[in-house]
Amino acid sequence: MDGVSRTMTSHGARPAALICLTILVTYAVKIGAATELIVGMSAALSGPASALGQGMKLGIEAYVKQVNDADGLHGHTLRLVALDDSYQPAPAVLNMQKLIETYKAIAVLGNVGTPTASVTVPIANEGKILLFGPFTGAGLLRRSPPDRYVMNYRASYAEETNAMVDGLLKLGIKPQQIAFFTQSDAYGDAGYEGAINALKARGYVEAHRLAHGRYKRNTLDVEDGLITILEAKTRPKAIIMVGAYAPCAKFIKLAKKVLPGAIFLNVSFVGSNALAEALGTAGEGVIITQVVPHFDADLPGVAAYRQALKAYAPQAKPGFVSLEGYLVARIFVEGLKVAGPAPTRERIIDAIESLTDLDIGIGVNISYSPTRHQGSHNVWITMIKEGRVVAIDWVD
Repeated sequence: MDGVSRTMTSHGARPAALICLTILVTYAVKIGAATELIVGMSAALSGPASALGQGMKLGIEAYVKQVNDADGLHGHTLRLVALDDSYQPAPAVLNMQKLIETYKAIAVLGNVGTPTASVTVPIANEGKILLFGPFTGAGLLRRSPPDRYVMNYRASYAEETNAMVDGLLKLGIKPQQIAFFTQSDAYGDAGYEGAINALKARGYVEAHRLAHGRYKRNTLDVEDGLITILEAKTRPKAIIMVGAYAPCAKFIKLAKKVLPGAIFLNVSFVGSNALAEALGTAGEGVIITQVVPHFDADLPGVAAYRQALKAYAPQAKPGFVSLEGYLVARIFVEGLKVAGPAPTRERIIDAIESLTDLDIGIGVNISYSPTRHQGSHNVWITMIKEGRVVAIDWVD
């Protein structure tokens, strides 16, 4: 804002309207004429959810480097400025303010988590800056009609847990044999409510009475949640889980000792690779829903991701989270292409809203519009087998 301050100081005698016009024109020229376009990110780069933040950052950076090495975009290069919020709301607020005011980011990409989204969404709306492709499926980012400054790539938690409920019923699990273990915050609530609504939609009106164990965010205090589930009238045969990988891993290890044969299902936010590694041999048969195809899939978009990772981060292993980051960046850049050589914040949103049936090589096309701010509604199913996360179908 230093340039704005100097303008106001040196032209203090001008009418207020002329000053505002000067500020707006100066700001637009600065963005339009830039040789470097900055995109921001606030994510858990440290702490218990750091595997998710680091994964999204890895995927976004791989695509950014790929674009820059191909002579950039309309004469511009891209730079990702990623700030650490440790999956906590207070630092996320400061990060968003810094990205908007200090770095003059043209958009914010790939933020991680629902608790942080609860504070960053209002800032994006008030600051009129696009929050694109956050790593969360919470409903607060999917209002109807949608917030102009919030656009998603991934399927929602409600769609993930709906797929779980559908699959369990196909397997012969009765609704009363399902229990829940969730993080005690907006993230856990979003997944839980999605599953409850899915069960009610299928005629089970007592869904809200099912056993529901919880744990506090950024802790491993899962024992009370397990006790709550064990006290259920009907012994659970399936547990739908909405949490982070470390507490979920601890819970599964404990629960398998007292609930042999139970099915454990996790939403994508858990971090599949991290969960499989944390579980070791206890991971056998654990199900994880995904919002991207398997990272080993024989699909052109996924192959391009693996090639980019090999070129720009050869030590990194492919994974679902970094693949999501890569796809988020790819879709965003498609919007930048349409926005043209002078991509203002508003023009970028209009450009992405014009993307219809965009083929990014993942087997499903991506579409946006002024009334549709979620690109994909697809859910893929995976399972941990012999320490690896593999693609499956429910009939497996």
